[in-house]
Amino acid sequence: MVAAVVLVGCASNRSASAQGELPTSSDQTDVQKRAAIRLQLAIGYYEQHQNEVALDEIKQALQADPNSADAYSVRALIYMDMGETRLAEDNFQRAIKLAPNNPDLTNNYGWFLCQNGREKESIAYFETTLKNRSYQSPAKALSNAGICSLKMKDGAAAERYFLQSFRFDPSYPPTSLNLAKIYYERRDFERARFYLTRLTKADVLDADVLWLAIRVERKLGDRASAESLATQLRRRHPTSPESAAYQRGAFDE
Repeated sequence: MVAAVVLVGCASNRSASAQGELPTSSDQTDVQKRAAIRLQLAIGYYEQHQNEVALDEIKQALQADPNSADAYSVRALIYMDMGETRLAEDNFQRAIKLAPNNPDLTNNYGWFLCQNGREKESIAYFETTLKNRSYQSPAKALSNAGICSLKMKDGAAAERYFLQSFRFDPSYPPTSLNLAKIYYERRDFERARFYLTRLTKADVLDADVLWLAIRVERKLGDRASAESLATQLRRRHPTSPESAAYQRGAFDE
């Protein structure tokens, strides 16, 4: 999941910041504190895939604090996970209305749009996210924009976004994997190997990474490296589609 649970902060803590100080827990009312406890419980249940219990905790959080952008944001992610598209969008929009300048929220909403066939709309939200100087994860938003550009079959834009993402954070796995895929398709196997090597050295050995690395090494004529990678694929992912493709020799599919 590319979207992430993030808390955008209580809008009602403005009084502290207006007095020249950062808001702290003592600035929260008792009602807000109760809502925050319910919200943390909801996040815990969501992360354990107990969505119905999480939704009940969110409901109680919103009963305590109907203007909690955090609660709407988390509920949107839960509905997104459940495939409840209409409800997810409604909650994303409510959260954004309450916290329009939160970059994590606009990034998550952009990802939601991308996953629901609205890639062009999603790019605008990723761009909005990236313009916000408070955003802490530009590599993620750039990578998301690259993935959505690929879905729109705009390879040039995808490459540009992924390269920008790589410059911000060379260790972010989706960026390196997608750059490797782009260069493999272009038959630029040396550049594909460069990004795949970064992944394998970082012990990112998912089945799709190993399978692509095997095919790259075969294209470059390094059968020993290809066989070493194949051994890891068979050991780590014996029942994966990638392992089955290797067994039938489907290197060019």
